[in-house]
Amino acid sequence: MWRRSAVSAVSVLIVVFVGCSSPKPDDRNYATKVAQERADKDALFLKGDDPIPQRKKADLLPLAYFPIDPDYNVAASLTPSNDPEVVPMPTSSGQPRQMRKAGTLEFILKGQPLKITAFVDLSDRDLNHLTVMFKDLTSGTETYDPGRYIDLDRSPTGVYALDFNRAYHPYCYYNGSYECPIPPAENRLTIPIRAGERMKLKSEK
Repeated sequence: MWRRSAVSAVSVLIVVFVGCSSPKPDDRNYATKVAQERADKDALFLKGDDPIPQRKKADLLPLAYFPIDPDYNVAASLTPSNDPEVVPMPTSSGQPRQMRKAGTLEFILKGQPLKITAFVDLSDRDLNHLTVMFKDLTSGTETYDPGRYIDLDRSPTGVYALDFNRAYHPYCYYNGSYECPIPPAENRLTIPIRAGERMKLKSEK
């Protein structure tokens, strides 16, 4: 995980259809599940010095998040990429990571049609794992400047739950010894995504 124009009318219709035809999840159960995942991650990171060094634990733990908002969990339609080209993705270490485009995810967030590219990390043992790396208008002020990630597993239907409440900072945010791919320009969203992990305020440390 630490190593990841207009929307077409057809894809928008698919996303809208899926969103309207699927039963709305119970917001309370959803929020409880996400909150538990966050607590479990804090507990895991509290152990040992990896990925958060002992000297940084007091400042970084518990991790900081935006409030859980079910509206940031959206249906997204993947248009697969037929491009076999290997993309040398820039990383925090300066050593490019070999990745390939899996396709373009198209979705509607807060009434706005958007799209973002999903990638496959060729160094990952599981090539069914998709990495979505993005920047938005919170990057550098409220969230980690290089960007955040969302993990996805391949869906046979081509429709994904793109949940920004589960967006997270890559490990290089906590520990400079990690190498993290940097989101490409095409994945720079022109809206603020106030969901998922954020940086702590000075008053919270």
